[in-house]
Amino acid sequence: MQEKYNHLDVERDAQTHWTAGNAYRVEDRANPKKPKGKYYACSMLPYPSGKLHMGHVRNYTINDMLTRYLRMKGYNVLMPMGWDAFGLPAENAAMKNGVPPAQWTYDNIAYMKKQMQAMGLAIDWSREVATCDPSYYKWNQWLFLKMLEKGIAYRKTQVVNWDPVDQTVLANEQVIDGKGWRTGAVVEKREIPGYYLKITDYAEELLNSVSNKLPGWPERVKLMQENWIGKSEGVRFAFTHDIRDASGQLIGDGKMYVFTTRADTIMGVTFCAVAPEHPLALHAAVANPKVAAFIEDCKSGGTTEAELATQEKKGERTGLFVTHPLTGEPVEVWVGNYVLMSYGDGAVMGVPAHDERDFEFAKKYGLPIKQVTDVKGQNYSLEAWADWYGDKQQGVAINSGKYDGLAYKPAVDAVAADLAAKGLGEKKTTWRLRDWGVSRQRYWGTPIPIIHCEEHGAVPVPEKDLPVVLPQDCVPDGSGNPLHKHEGFHAGVVCPVCGKPGRRETDTMDTFVDSSWYFMRYCDPKNDDKMVAEGANYWMPMDQYIGGIEHAILHLLYARFWTKVMRDLDLVKVDEPFTKLLTQGMVLNDIYSRKGEKGGVEYFWPNEVEDIHDDSGKVTGARLKEAKGELPAGTLIAYEGVGTMSKSKNNGVDPQDLIEKYGADTARLYTMFTAPPEATLEWNDAGVEGSYRFLRRVWNFGVKLSAMNSGAGGAHFTAAGGSFDKETRALRLEIHTVLKQVDYDYQRMQYNTVVSGGMKLLNALENFKPAESGASVAALREGFGILLRCIYPATPHLAHALWQDLGYAAEHGDLLDAPWPEVDASALQQDEIELMLQINGKLRGSVTVSATADKAAIEAAALASEAFIKQAAGSAAKKVIVVPGRLVNIVV
Repeated sequence: MQEKYNHLDVERDAQTHWTAGNAYRVEDRANPKKPKGKYYACSMLPYPSGKLHMGHVRNYTINDMLTRYLRMKGYNVLMPMGWDAFGLPAENAAMKNGVPPAQWTYDNIAYMKKQMQAMGLAIDWSREVATCDPSYYKWNQWLFLKMLEKGIAYRKTQVVNWDPVDQTVLANEQVIDGKGWRTGAVVEKREIPGYYLKITDYAEELLNSVSNKLPGWPERVKLMQENWIGKSEGVRFAFTHDIRDASGQLIGDGKMYVFTTRADTIMGVTFCAVAPEHPLALHAAVANPKVAAFIEDCKSGGTTEAELATQEKKGERTGLFVTHPLTGEPVEVWVGNYVLMSYGDGAVMGVPAHDERDFEFAKKYGLPIKQVTDVKGQNYSLEAWADWYGDKQQGVAINSGKYDGLAYKPAVDAVAADLAAKGLGEKKTTWRLRDWGVSRQRYWGTPIPIIHCEEHGAVPVPEKDLPVVLPQDCVPDGSGNPLHKHEGFHAGVVCPVCGKPGRRETDTMDTFVDSSWYFMRYCDPKNDDKMVAEGANYWMPMDQYIGGIEHAILHLLYARFWTKVMRDLDLVKVDEPFTKLLTQGMVLNDIYSRKGEKGGVEYFWPNEVEDIHDDSGKVTGARLKEAKGELPAGTLIAYEGVGTMSKSKNNGVDPQDLIEKYGADTARLYTMFTAPPEATLEWNDAGVEGSYRFLRRVWNFGVKLSAMNSGAGGAHFTAAGGSFDKETRALRLEIHTVLKQVDYDYQRMQYNTVVSGGMKLLNALENFKPAESGASVAALREGFGILLRCIYPATPHLAHALWQDLGYAAEHGDLLDAPWPEVDASALQQDEIELMLQINGKLRGSVTVSATADKAAIEAAALASEAFIKQAAGSAAKKVIVVPGRLVNIVV
């Protein structure tokens, strides 16, 4: 074997070995060599942005460690990989670089795949999928048509962000301060037709399953899912009115409906607010220029609930009034920018005393605030909302007439009953969850399989004509969706009903569609005839899913919904796709910046600066090491602290550079050792060096071991026999004690302590001085074989090389499928144990006794110890306290 550790040679040879043996190819069936059955472990598929980042390295190493460990434990383990290849970044790159998104995407996939292979990941590449491949998105289209048949998919108008210069729809994240991210044009709200999926039909099941069928999910993710689904039980009721349209007809049949979970506060209504698109607002705008201007202004605002929650609350009087359903008093109607037409009935009752949003609005416009709930011991003022806030469960109604003195629930029941008696309201359950709009007015996505006919409207594409293939030669230029102008995309298209010329739908599907079922396709990646088949029956549900907390809501929710739809269409047999979920922490690094003369911010790489510390050692700033551009060496640079690694902030670490300098095993080991998988990881170059030094120590010990006379022990895992000297027994005790803990840590996926265990094993082996006996050397070889298997999932290349070079593979096969080491119970049995010795509660030494010694024998040994005799100075012991297995305390 090589005398010195050369990571380039070691990793190249290991990967060549695995590739030649097709080591990671997995079959969709029970394998007698894998008696524990199947285990499906999957990381969230990446977007092919160009290069892996350290967050990828961490995510995939977690998955890889789990895969390798379970394979050694006797499981048939699947670890696949694919590419979330559609989406807006490819279009942005196309506009910037002048290349088709397809070319940019496939080039990035090739490079990132090469990086993954360099990491030595145990991926079954025969199952690779790319969501931009027609063989994949054909099934997006097929299932969409099935949903259309079942009424789960439907078409309706939707409010979108429209850039009037680029003539295109913008995602919410592309609207910055009400303007288009690229053109700077004021964004308009427009209503255009689009397709929706009835996820709301599954709301109850999606909610119930969170608590009943997701025991392996983090509690915070389950809470996020529950909050997003947002079940609310309340009362829907109407404010009556006599407001008529131009034809004299009552608008909304003379009723303006609202929904509230706080019907107990109905007597505190001092105004109502409607959405800018509400019929009453549009009616008021006809005669009121201020209202018309305000509604026009609102068109440049956000279109989501999350955006409206954070923006300034604004409104305009309509001059209209509705009637309070219980008091008969007139209530003023406002148009509010914080009311969404798509939520509920597009109108809210304003109770500023008991709703933070209404309070903010009332304070801004000087509207009345009437307290109608009181919490004992709480004083109220008009200075701040915090002074009004009270737990509804503790409050009782006041200033509410017949409802005074009622607690929350009785008050709600009483109000609901009175409204029902008047025919104006009823109890109702509502949901925060809204149907999923899947239409995107962009090019790089799955074409929606619809043909538009002048006579028959929107007609589904026949199944036999799937997939509707997306042209790959388009280069977006910012002038709208290029599919509108692509002659080949529309050429020869006829209506499936009448055969007359038609035109394809140019909207494409939301990319969340692509990622909602890719994990199922991994199970049947090459099946041209079915979306999924027997492979999914074998592998699903997934046993362990791994990904970032940023995907804790929409991706997981849509994947759960998609699975339930597939189940109801008899495609799969599972209710939930993911049994266990791990959300790994972010990788952080230092951020250094400098504000330029024109106000722009320039970021600097950590290796370009040297830190400036205060007296306590805290970093307060930095200075340039060398001149950069017009900035001379020594220029002061601001230190922003640590943050998520980002290309834009120049604080990322290129995994390729790290692999070339230190090796993939070092990168893997460092990301696993530095923090638990769920915690954030702060990058530290010294820590990377430390990981590399550890691997060199392991290699050097292997070289040392290969030179020893191993005739007595050979390549055997166990040091059979039992004729061990005291030092050898102590070594085996430590080795098997650490092994027991490492195995436990693997089971709970605490990989940082797994690596710590490997370091403890190496320390024990290095500190051991073997005797001349073969049994002593065999114990050393046994310990090193255990060490290699313990660190193998984290550092597979190095462990593989040493396993081969030291002869372990000759007797026990490839390390990939070697059995996981078993704890030898006999090694944990001790002839003697050491107990701490305390005198009057202070530690004074230790006493060694037989492992089988009883209380009397322990007391006798303690009283006879040199430490006691010296400390007691002739005084008799008053009391001896024995804590079994731990200590002896003598009271003098």
